[in-house]
Amino acid sequence: MNDSAAALGIKQHMSATTARALAEPETPGSLLLLERDVAAEQYCLEQLCCWAYSITPTLCIHTQDSLQLEIGGCLKLFGGLNNILTEISLNMEARAYRVEYGLASTPKAAWLLSFAGNENALNIHCALAERLAPLPLSLLEDLFSSAKSLHLAGLRTLGDIFSLPSAALTRRCGKDFSDFLQQLLGQRQDILPQYLPPRNYVDKYLFGYEVKVNNELLPAIKLLLQSLCRFLRNTQLRTDAVTWQLISMDSQLHNMVVRSSSSNSNWESWFQLTQIQLENQQLKNSVEGLSLTCEDLHAIEQESIDLFSPRNQSESLGSLLDRLRSRLGLQAIEKISCRDEHLPEFALHLSNEDLADNCGSKQHSEQRPFWLLPQPQAVKQHGKKLYWNGALRLIVGPERIEDNWWQEAVSRDYYIAANNGNQHYWIFRDRLTSSWFIHGIFA
Repeated sequence: MNDSAAALGIKQHMSATTARALAEPETPGSLLLLERDVAAEQYCLEQLCCWAYSITPTLCIHTQDSLQLEIGGCLKLFGGLNNILTEISLNMEARAYRVEYGLASTPKAAWLLSFAGNENALNIHCALAERLAPLPLSLLEDLFSSAKSLHLAGLRTLGDIFSLPSAALTRRCGKDFSDFLQQLLGQRQDILPQYLPPRNYVDKYLFGYEVKVNNELLPAIKLLLQSLCRFLRNTQLRTDAVTWQLISMDSQLHNMVVRSSSSNSNWESWFQLTQIQLENQQLKNSVEGLSLTCEDLHAIEQESIDLFSPRNQSESLGSLLDRLRSRLGLQAIEKISCRDEHLPEFALHLSNEDLADNCGSKQHSEQRPFWLLPQPQAVKQHGKKLYWNGALRLIVGPERIEDNWWQEAVSRDYYIAANNGNQHYWIFRDRLTSSWFIHGIFA
C-alpha cells in the first residue's frame, strides 16, 4: 500500500473487499489493485546484491524477500556500527526503498527482528533471547506447519516456546524446527550461502515521477556510478565501457554507451564522461527510470607509469583522450600504434581503437626515428660520399631488413647518418638496386 491508501485506513494483509469498502466511499474508482510481481522482486534483490557487495563480501538473499548482510567483519573499515548502518540507510533511501531492518548475532534472528520495527530491531543492548521473546509465533507459520499447532495450543510468542523443554519440543514439532531454534539463538552454527558477484553488472534506478530535463538525471547517475565503482574495487575488476539505458514513460528504451581507455574505478571520471555525452542528448520523451549495465568485466591489471610524470599533472593523458572522444566522437581521435611488421613503413598505423602498445622487437627502438617520411627520398651519391641537404657521414649501422619476398622482395641496409650541422637521419641502401634513400629524420 502507498501513503494515500494508508491515509484511508488500509493496512497490510487486509482483504481486497475490505480495502474497497474503505476507499470507494471517499473516492470512487480510485483504488488500484496490483498483483505481486515476485520475478520483479527477485530482480531488485539481485541488483541490491551487487550494491551490497561494496559493503561486505558475505551476503545472501533470504526467504525470497529479504537481503542479509554480515557486517561484523566490516566494522573497522567503516569506523563502527553506527557509520555502516548510516551508509546502508542513506543508500536505501536514495534508491527510494522503504526498509525494515533487523540486527542480531545470528542470521535468522536478524531476519525475525526485522518484523519488530526498526527502533526495536536495532537495539543490541539486550540479550538475544530477550529481544526475540515478544515476537509473535505466527512469523514461523509459513516455514513450519507445526507453528500453527503450537498457536492452537495457546503459545503466542517466541518467548513461550523458548521456555519449553528441548526434547519435548523436538518430539512434537520435529528435528527441523528444533534445529531452527538452535540456529536462531546461536546454539548451532548457521552458515550463509556464499554470494558470487556476476560477470555482468546491472543496476537500475526508478524515479517514481517523470523526468523531462537532462540535469534531473544527474543525481541518479552519480548514485549508480558510485555503486558500480565500489563494486569494481571490491571485486578487483575493471570495465572499458558502461551502457546507460533511459526508460521512457511509454516503455521505449534509449541506449547511451560511455567508453574509457583507462578502465578506472573512479566514479567522478565516469560521471564527467557521461555528463559530456548527455549534453548531446535531447530527451524526446519523459524518463521514468535509468539502467546501468557493464557487459564485459575484466580482471584488473597494474597500471603502467606515464612517460610524462603523471604525479605533476592535474589530469592524465588517458582522461583527456576520453573527454575528447566523448565530446567529439570516437572517430575524431586517432592513435599512432605499432604493428609487428619488419618493413618500417608498415609498422606504424593510425587507429581509432585503443590498441596495446606492442611494437614487436624493441632492440633497435632507440636507433629508429618515430616519424618517417611519407615516401623514401633518393640520396645523391658521388663516389663514396652521400649528399642530402649537405654531405652525410654514416654513424651507426648497418641494420639489415629483408621481407615481402612473396610479393615484391625488399632487401635494405639501414644506417644512422649525420650532416655537418649534426642533424641525424635514418637512411638505407637498397641492396637490390644499390641506391641510397632517406627514410626518417630524428628529432
